[in-house]
Amino acid sequence: MKKSEWSDKQLEELLRQMPKIEDHRNPRDIYQNLSIKKRKRTAWLIPSFAAAAALLLFFILAPRLLEGTQSFNSAKQEDVRSEEKISLADDKSSILNKNEEDGLSGAEPKMRMTEMNKTAIYDDEVENGKVITYWVPDSQAQIIVPISLIVPQVGNKNWLTLFTESMGLLKEEEWGLTDYYPLDASFELDETNNTVIVDVPSDHKYGQGSTGEKIFLDILQKTIASNSQVNKIILKTNGQPGIEFGNYGVMDELEVNPEGKHGYFLYTPDGMDTTYHVPSTDTFQDINAAFEAMKTNQAEGGLVASIGPFFQIKEVSIQDNKLIIHIDENTPMENNLETLRSFEAILLTAKEFGVETIMVVNAPIKLLGPFDLSKETKVPLAPNHRPIE
Repeated sequence: MKKSEWSDKQLEELLRQMPKIEDHRNPRDIYQNLSIKKRKRTAWLIPSFAAAAALLLFFILAPRLLEGTQSFNSAKQEDVRSEEKISLADDKSSILNKNEEDGLSGAEPKMRMTEMNKTAIYDDEVENGKVITYWVPDSQAQIIVPISLIVPQVGNKNWLTLFTESMGLLKEEEWGLTDYYPLDASFELDETNNTVIVDVPSDHKYGQGSTGEKIFLDILQKTIASNSQVNKIILKTNGQPGIEFGNYGVMDELEVNPEGKHGYFLYTPDGMDTTYHVPSTDTFQDINAAFEAMKTNQAEGGLVASIGPFFQIKEVSIQDNKLIIHIDENTPMENNLETLRSFEAILLTAKEFGVETIMVVNAPIKLLGPFDLSKETKVPLAPNHRPIE
């Protein structure tokens, strides 16, 4: 219905201007000639006139009444929406409070937890597979980065067979490293003499340049040491004893020293988001010396300190292969990616010194990514896990 354009004042003025009804007949004549029929007609006309007037007023006033009703309904709907918003806000507040209680503070806890995953391999992740560690040069050939895979254990294949068969699965360039595998060599395990025989073709390129030679020899030693208990490598060229290197001459064999007593630092390839844990070149007399060194950047190879001010170690002791770390009570420790990387660097370094589990005392937070600092934590099996198909 179209909204009325009459105001209340205009309606009152209209009613005043309506003509008055006057009867000029003699009242006696009207009374004498009055009949029942006329009484009925008069009784009918007066209500009809009143009804007509009421109908007229209804058409004039109805738009204003409807407008008021619509305003009331709109206000009521707005109140309902406001109550729904308040309810949703309360629900959101409850969810955020629950996340904070669980140690997942922040507006996007799910995303944070997805980003804060373990990077090393732990014994509860291997199942029926076999852990194989490859050593890959960085893009500048300055350092060697350990990359660990979980390879399916098929039949009775030994670790060396799994190592050679899985070399082609590495995606070094995609990971920000040098495309180095598969190695241009054949490998044979001599279990009787506890040795590995490495045979290269006569046109191999591992003897060109001092850097290339050193990297090749380091990779052989670190690969054998991190994957086995073998203590010697026999070198051959086309089945003949020895490999000739430009700077080392002809070498027939390499001694394999067990890996250990290194401190782990952080390395991030240029233009990459991935950060790797890389062991130091030098070894340390004890774990305290390693932890102290891990607080400082290493000039060689671009290795970055892995223990920052957010992980202040007050005291360290080793008891029955368990490392007990006392944290300074003023440590500004937070449940974030930096602290998680530091903790894994500490775990990997502890493994280098024969530690099996770590207990953190006086930690200001209970949860650190996937780790519960109120419980003992097992050291990893190998660093820098990369899934393979």
